[in-house]
Amino acid sequence: MRTVSFTMNISLDGYCDHTMASPGGELMDYFTGTMDDVDLLFFGRVMYQLMFPYWGDVAKDQSGTAEENRFAQRFSAIDRVVVSRSLELDSDDVKTQIVRSNPAAELLKLKQQPGGKISVDSVSMLPELIGAGLIDEFNLIVHPVIMGKGRLLLPPGSLQEKLDLKLVNTIHFKNGCTALHYLKQ
Repeated sequence: MRTVSFTMNISLDGYCDHTMASPGGELMDYFTGTMDDVDLLFFGRVMYQLMFPYWGDVAKDQSGTAEENRFAQRFSAIDRVVVSRSLELDSDDVKTQIVRSNPAAELLKLKQQPGGKISVDSVSMLPELIGAGLIDEFNLIVHPVIMGKGRLLLPPGSLQEKLDLKLVNTIHFKNGCTALHYLKQ
């Protein structure tokens, strides 16, 4: 069975916001490394539209830093599934499949297929996917900032029961961020 990994940037107070900081080269290399054994990205519509076409354009144009270009190349090469009731894709996008409903059932089906790791990148689906027991590992990159507002990683009351995790790795970056890698117990 494939491993499902959830990766997200968060503030010290648990908010997820892509504008909280500029990652810099060291952190971009970390993100590229987290995708070494990933062969499928599983997104919600909002995260998909945030990440694409931006990184696809960087991959084509090589318009970022060396670290951003490496990330963009790796990220854009991976097949992806997007859960959305409204998103329509260009006909030339052969790497993306849209799922219209029931993300937990779809992810379970994908998890049972042969292949590499599946990377989940969706805060909106996280409570449902945790509740279904589908997330095997968490990579949380904690930024040294307190946001005080925004979207929480997990809204209060969104889980029916607690999820015990085991910390297996910690990486401290020069920019003050800390990457925490947890496995589900």
